[in-house]
Amino acid sequence: MTFENLKPLVVAIVSSENTTRDEKLLAICQLLNESVEYYNWVGFYFANHEAQTLHLGPYVGAETDHTVIPFGKGICGQVAVSNNNFVVPDVSAQDNYIACSFTVKSEVVVPLFVGGVNIGQIDIDSHVIDPFTEADERFLEYVNEQVATLF
Repeated sequence: MTFENLKPLVVAIVSSENTTRDEKLLAICQLLNESVEYYNWVGFYFANHEAQTLHLGPYVGAETDHTVIPFGKGICGQVAVSNNNFVVPDVSAQDNYIACSFTVKSEVVVPLFVGGVNIGQIDIDSHVIDPFTEADERFLEYVNEQVATLF
């Protein structure tokens, strides 16, 4: 399914009634994981600015021990500090990488802003080297713009 075809489905999930925010976030994770062949782990992390940590929210994919990540550590922690998208074509070439699974070959992390504040991020892992393009980044930015309306 193309990113353009996925956009109205994301909007439908976000605007659905009688579901909690976490249920909506999980539904978005499921949609992306099932619809994009190379999205093998999809999840959200949310910032605790006081503690300078990220906390795992809803996700779909292999279980992870990385439920709390300090700002600056790993790809997610770096995005919490930089406020910029981070695409890692090959995780084995990245120094500050937290290995979740030997099957993960690449990663993209896009920050989630609410009122100009980076409150978290969407994190995608892939079992393929270098699958992410600018189109993935633009689509994930769109997803996060929709998710931001839930906060």
